[in-house]
Amino acid sequence: MALKEKVEEIIEKEIKPALARDGGSIDVVDVNEESGEVKVKLLGACYSCPMSQITLTMFVEQQLKARIPEVKRVIPV
Repeated sequence: MALKEKVEEIIEKEIKPALARDGGSIDVVDVNEESGEVKVKLLGACYSCPMSQITLTMFVEQQLKARIPEVKRVIPV
């Protein structure tokens, strides 16, 4: 399975449902297979939330890194 497919699977099954509980969402914009960088866009309540950077690093990035060792960094766009 390609890195992008792994990332999208974790986002859809685990991260999106958690964010949806607070009115937010997330989309994968791009995945760089070589560098391990994942670009995401926060949506809904997450987009304008003052805590969005914490959500991104302490939740989204940690979840992806823990399950997919190839992921090195998550970048908001």
